[in-house]
Amino acid sequence: MAEFIKIYEDNPNPKEIQRVVKILQKGGLVIYPTDTVYGLGCDITKTKALEKIARIKGIKLGKAKWSFLCADLSNLSDYVRQIDTATFKILKRALPGPYTFILPGNNNLPKDFKKKKTVGIRVPDNAICTALVKALGNPIVSTSIRDEDELLEYTTDPELIFEKWDNLVDLVIDGGYGGNIPSTVIDLTGDEPVVIREGKGSLEL
Repeated sequence: MAEFIKIYEDNPNPKEIQRVVKILQKGGLVIYPTDTVYGLGCDITKTKALEKIARIKGIKLGKAKWSFLCADLSNLSDYVRQIDTATFKILKRALPGPYTFILPGNNNLPKDFKKKKTVGIRVPDNAICTALVKALGNPIVSTSIRDEDELLEYTTDPELIFEKWDNLVDLVIDGGYGGNIPSTVIDLTGDEPVVIREGKGSLEL
């Protein structure tokens, strides 16, 4: 049975944030709000938690294309190869915001991501996400929670999310109603930016 806790985005309670962080540090799975749809995630260093998410998603961990949820761009060099000024300017303009940027990964990626040549970086404009990542001290692996319903691709009501995911995760954060449009995904690994998925983020960067 998962925990269900209310955290207010305009002023996340540090005690509640710490409660979530403890679960992440123990290898737990958490569902949280972002500036787009609700996300499912775990600590990027916890192999068993990553494997559990892969099982839930019905994919092999090695084939997973998840993004790293970061608090800001200060830790970018921990996981990303050196990028040029033009690329950095795009990131600075767009983040924090509803984008996922695919960037060239470096050799410092956690062991479960070592074979990856690229990494998706996400810096949501959401105070709960920022507080979680800062308190945890490293990124959270993040994937959208999709709905099987053809009409409702993403569930926006945290209580309904809790009902559905209660037995699959360790904690669900109620951060208010979520959105139903995912982030815009842009590949910045080539000479020109390539839009992989058009979502909430504007393409005018």
